[in-house]
Amino acid sequence: MDWQLLGVSFLVVFLSELGDKSQLAAITLGGNARSPRIAFLGVAAGLVFTSFLGVLLGNGAAELLPVLFIKAIAAVGFALLGFYLLWQPTDKGSED
Repeated sequence: MDWQLLGVSFLVVFLSELGDKSQLAAITLGGNARSPRIAFLGVAAGLVFTSFLGVLLGNGAAELLPVLFIKAIAAVGFALLGFYLLWQPTDKGSED
């Protein structure tokens, strides 16, 4: 088993999921659930399943397209999203 790949994958997903919509939904479900354990299992199963699909799609894409091309698409996509977020007007009504 490639422990380094396992560790890096865990760390990347863990850090990227902190504070996102999925975590907020999990907090809401956990706070309103009669059984927090069942809510946890449902949320964990959903995250595992979406991660599994992402790995399968990534593996399939890597077999069809060059890895450098996939990395370039991801880099351009993240850069465009970053520029889009930078140039969004700030909400003036939320200032104290």
